[in-house]
Amino acid sequence: MPTYDYKCPGCGYRFENFRPMTDPDMDCPICGEKTERLISAGAGFLFRGSGFYITDYRSKDYKKKAEREKKAIMEKAS
Repeated sequence: MPTYDYKCPGCGYRFENFRPMTDPDMDCPICGEKTERLISAGAGFLFRGSGFYITDYRSKDYKKKAEREKKAIMEKAS
């Protein structure tokens, strides 16, 4: 269910609420006037576990070149 931000034009009270997209707008819990649904920034993504990285889907050729480069760097360091 999405989270919506609301603002009451009467008393100025701002709040957020989890509501189905098909529900009508809410009445203000403070003064009872019809609220305005605000445009929000949207939800952030929450990745759990090891995550997803662009390198997870690289081509075999790219991975081989990266490995060679990594070995060259390690040899220079020692």
